[in-house]
Amino acid sequence: MAERFESVNTESKGDQIYAQLAQALVKGQLLPGERVKIRELALQMGTSVTPVRDAILRLVQHGVLVMLSPRDIRVRRLTLDEYLEIRNIRVELEGMAASQAAVRATADEVQRLAEQVQQNEEAVRRGDIAQAIALNQDFHFALCQLARMPLLSDILYGLWLKMGPLIAQSYSEGGRSMIDHHYPVIEALRRNDPHAARVAIQTDLLSGGQSIYERFGRVEQGMDAP
Repeated sequence: MAERFESVNTESKGDQIYAQLAQALVKGQLLPGERVKIRELALQMGTSVTPVRDAILRLVQHGVLVMLSPRDIRVRRLTLDEYLEIRNIRVELEGMAASQAAVRATADEVQRLAEQVQQNEEAVRRGDIAQAIALNQDFHFALCQLARMPLLSDILYGLWLKMGPLIAQSYSEGGRSMIDHHYPVIEALRRNDPHAARVAIQTDLLSGGQSIYERFGRVEQGMDAP
């Protein structure tokens, strides 16, 4: 595994390790089927294997990682049915967040969100897909923050733990559909139009998710690696 994790201090080691691994999953730094090596992670984080193993077991219990054997732990691959269920839940919940953000966000907050979209554009333009994926995730969570709905943000974080690797795997294939619909969201927020904001983010999820859906179809036909 590449150097993707930082060393941790002696306080709350297990929580810090879990948080780093969870964030890597949410931001798509770990991909479906990728092997997670306990000893390698422990070395990167400057700790023993025990807290790393404990954090990984928590993620296994959450259904995010899968333990094929004690020495073979991997990022779990979602089934098509699981993906569609999560997408449908996100459509409703993120639609709610966007709607409330249109009512509650300040002009300065909306401007910062617009600047974030521009950073995403620049990342895509220079081919920095990892940064683009991270900024895409930040955009979606920002809507919960602007909506002043922290409990909703916690719920969505659990869904992104499962979805992050799959989104990252398909981001490049999605092309402009992964970012184009962020602009109507921004415009709806500027107009304080909750209905338009809801429709815009739901369109973004359905349009951007098409590349993921098509990937499942190719895998099923044996035309693509799972």
